[in-house]
Amino acid sequence: MVDLAHPAHAVRTRRSFWSRSSGLNRTRTAYAFLVPSLLILGVFVIWPMIDAMVTSFTDSSIIGASHWVGIANYSKLVGDAAFLNALRNTAYYAVVTTPVSIVLALGAALLLNQHIPARGFFRAVIFLPFVVSLSIISIAWTFLLDPDIGLVTNWLSMIGLHTGNGVRDPFWAMPAVMLVGIWRNVGFFMVMYLAGLQSIPRELIDASQIDGATSLQRFRHITWPLLANTTMFVCIVAAIFAFQAFDQIYVMTNGGPFFATETLVMQIYRIGFMQFQMGYASAISWVLVLIVLALSLLQMWYFNRRLVRG
Repeated sequence: MVDLAHPAHAVRTRRSFWSRSSGLNRTRTAYAFLVPSLLILGVFVIWPMIDAMVTSFTDSSIIGASHWVGIANYSKLVGDAAFLNALRNTAYYAVVTTPVSIVLALGAALLLNQHIPARGFFRAVIFLPFVVSLSIISIAWTFLLDPDIGLVTNWLSMIGLHTGNGVRDPFWAMPAVMLVGIWRNVGFFMVMYLAGLQSIPRELIDASQIDGATSLQRFRHITWPLLANTTMFVCIVAAIFAFQAFDQIYVMTNGGPFFATETLVMQIYRIGFMQFQMGYASAISWVLVLIVLALSLLQMWYFNRRLVRG
């Protein structure tokens, strides 16, 4: 039987009470700091997504009343040639720009992680396009790729590569906007890889050098496996960036010529804010959300399986 009047037990009881009280205060403080962020997230992210989902089941437009149409908007997508074209263009853009951006970013990070002269300058130069307005970058690249006065097209013609009418050519328009997207995002992904490279214990690199491992062997057996989490994050972000491509397409081609560069986001803008078919545009936007979600989950599953296999 416990003697509640015993001094030692009284001290333990008081300590337990103050410990629980202190933990409760810390929890309340943590929630108090989270509330502003949760409110912003709820008002500007979660609620618009829910509202867009509800709108996708209506024939809502800016003018006139909306009516419930069920899955009619989603059924219409299956036979909509314009939607299928935008989906194909988006997939094409993502399949090309995502791996190219990642490979270039990893290569730049590996090079600029070495002790080379002016590496800080080169890091800043590669990262700079990401912090500059994409609209301004796109305007500049439009002039650079102009078939008449463009500097880049002139250089390409000197080596025998002719780009036709540049961004006005249905064949060259998509490669042009891809080039701008890749050039802009490489620096951002490079910084992520630099952070990952600098988190690798130097002792592992030194030990492999002592054991006589070549640079390729060190990369294959040490650097690349330890960059798995970074690569997973970069892949997901790169894919999201690719599926959300809009700015440079709007500025450089406006989805043309002949819808050759119209992506899903560009189509959502055209249908929702130019044709005022908000219900149909919301349905397309939710299809895009589900595609990005599925792709992200697939990438996470793949990289987690690689980590488990070790």
